[in-house]
Amino acid sequence: MRYAILFVIVLSNLAAKAQAVGKMFPAMEAETVEDKKVKLPDDVKGKYTLLGLAYSKKSEDELNSWFQPVFEKFIQKTSGVLSGFSYDVNVYFVPMFTGVNAAATGTAKRKAIKNIDPQLLPYILFYKGELKPYKEALDFEKRDIPYFFVLDATGKIVYATSGKYSSDKMDKVEEVMEE
Repeated sequence: MRYAILFVIVLSNLAAKAQAVGKMFPAMEAETVEDKKVKLPDDVKGKYTLLGLAYSKKSEDELNSWFQPVFEKFIQKTSGVLSGFSYDVNVYFVPMFTGVNAAATGTAKRKAIKNIDPQLLPYILFYKGELKPYKEALDFEKRDIPYFFVLDATGKIVYATSGKYSSDKMDKVEEVMEE
């Protein structure tokens, strides 16, 4: 019986993620630590984009587990023999500040400047506003986990996953970007 319940939970998680795949990523305006506005997906069209979204402190911690592996795989420029194997993709981590937490956006930016590797800062966007349209469009109901979306060059979601970083999840992200 326990396995049947677990199977149903796994299937419902897969179904939720699958519902977002094939849809256009909903319009979102976010900003960098320097207050530069970035409009998703419009400003990232033309190449693949990996977006990580989190809307609670606990999910932000799991979002952070992706920073180093994503930096090493998609952002850091390789040299020498491996220089031809780098990806030309957009990458953004997006902490979402909604409701009463929206007032904390400025504080979060200041903390990011102080505590996050300066090489990563350009890849962090801060969203402040309504959560409901994104929860509905992207099927993310669990507030304590981050959600990741791979967008194609047109802004359409071609892969979705959630939770803490794993090499299996990264392999799938890479596989989708190489198709």
